[in-house]
Amino acid sequence: MAQAPQRRGRRDSREESELLERLVSINRVAKVVKGGRRFGFAAIVVVGDGNGRVGHGSGKAREVPEAIRKATEQAKQTMVRIPLREGRTLHHDMRGRFGAGKVILRAAPAGTGVIAGGPLRAIFECLGVQDVVSKSVGSSNPHNMIKAAFDALTKTSSPRAVASRRGVKVSQIVGQRGASEDAGAQEAANG
Repeated sequence: MAQAPQRRGRRDSREESELLERLVSINRVAKVVKGGRRFGFAAIVVVGDGNGRVGHGSGKAREVPEAIRKATEQAKQTMVRIPLREGRTLHHDMRGRFGAGKVILRAAPAGTGVIAGGPLRAIFECLGVQDVVSKSVGSSNPHNMIKAAFDALTKTSSPRAVASRRGVKVSQIVGQRGASEDAGAQEAANG
């Protein structure tokens, strides 16, 4: 009976070692006190398994390594699962917003690569997305961009989830996607 918790502990540590960590930004902040300035550091970290799970966290401390450690711990606790199409891209286009930060995330065909800048690139690398196009509109603050991207990613839904919600077969949902893309292509050709 005592062996089961040891195995679970080993598996958890193995999972944590397989996680990808990306440091998005470090910000030095100063607090003015009687004797001068006291400097602190704020770090933003994105953590993911490269297979559809990703999380973000922020940490503050007097030293950089401690701030990064706190941010990493928070990121591991806030990990969410995001459904991916064919394990390489998003299922559909989406928009996310947080504060003044807005992001547009678009699914892309195979071979496109990750077209994203700064914090969004870190999210997609940790998530395991290989083909995506993204655009940040508004605030370029890394905090707002990351939270806007997570707002969009948590709203995504796979065809399987939509089909179960509507009570229809997955093939009907995927068939509609193909029909709408064909109609869009015909409109573009005619217009």
